[in-house]
Amino acid sequence: MSGRNAILNKLRTQIGGGDSGARRAAVAARLSQHPDGVIPARGHLEGRKRTALFCQMAEKVSASVQRVRRQESIPRAVADYLRSKNLAPSIRMGADNRLERLPWDKVRSLDVKRGPADPEDEVGVSHAFAGIAETGTLILHSGSDNPTTVNFLPEHHIVIVKASEIAPDLESAFASLRQKFGAGVMPRTVNMITGPSRSGDIEQKLLLGAHGPRALHIIVVDDI
Repeated sequence: MSGRNAILNKLRTQIGGGDSGARRAAVAARLSQHPDGVIPARGHLEGRKRTALFCQMAEKVSASVQRVRRQESIPRAVADYLRSKNLAPSIRMGADNRLERLPWDKVRSLDVKRGPADPEDEVGVSHAFAGIAETGTLILHSGSDNPTTVNFLPEHHIVIVKASEIAPDLESAFASLRQKFGAGVMPRTVNMITGPSRSGDIEQKLLLGAHGPRALHIIVVDDI
């Protein structure tokens, strides 16, 4: 008997043995139910109050937030951000239809590059799957629509999120993910982004941009 099997057999004895098939069925049943833990009430607000809380919490973690009334205003808002940071008029984004449909051609000086990000890209633009009001967090999942490299390689990350897609809490956001992709199927990567990249490992001094973008700019579309 291998050492691994000896350890597992000892554990089975300690927990009372029993029918392994029954145990597997019990585990499968619990996983299929997606039970929630204790959910704070802070994010459970209606409409504009939830959006305001999301913006407030995002700004607390060093993100900048801009609100626009219409999706058509997004290209101009992106160009204004680049200008305010003295950045070159160039962005990288994926093939998300929600971004593709925007009137980027109205901003004539803006160079829009598509596909996964390169190390030379200064600014990446993504569309979030959801926001979380409780913590000011953005949820982005992997795929050609919004490549994960856009989330981490550029120094400036601009993320679009609709107010109607801001969930009260993490549990609600993951429930929406399961609903979109189907039970038992999830994207390969789900990124939860709360503010720009930061680290305090060296001498306990906060450093922005340690493992990813040093600036996060969120554009909230007020569609509610």
